[in-house]
Amino acid sequence: MPARRKARKRALDVLYEADLRNLPPVEVLASYLERIEQPRPDHIGYTIRIVEGVAEHLDRIDELLASYAEGWTLDRMPVVDRNLARIAVYELLQADDVDDAVAITEAVELARQMSTDDSPRFLNGLLGRIAEYATR
Repeated sequence: MPARRKARKRALDVLYEADLRNLPPVEVLASYLERIEQPRPDHIGYTIRIVEGVAEHLDRIDELLASYAEGWTLDRMPVVDRNLARIAVYELLQADDVDDAVAITEAVELARQMSTDDSPRFLNGLLGRIAEYATR
């Protein structure tokens, strides 16, 4: 598994836990980092960047998700999908070193592995609409 995909998967783990436990993502991240064996894997730096970035921009990210998720509220989305979308939207808006297509593809691939059968199509459409907005 490529390093950035591992980082996204770890970020998803942290954001998922924070979402379920209604805790700040950076608090869950700190706890997660304490449990990692030393030396830390190389991809952990990108995991930290994602979680901190999502936490910093969470209000704006969730606003976009709510606006572009046709027929869905944030609360109705499966927790995995909601947090995969948050990661991808963070990358679409804030990570200049990640192509939009890569951010979307990675979210769709992780959804294919970890969520419902309908999730990849749902995320692809949602993130495509947000990417279109972001490039205006």
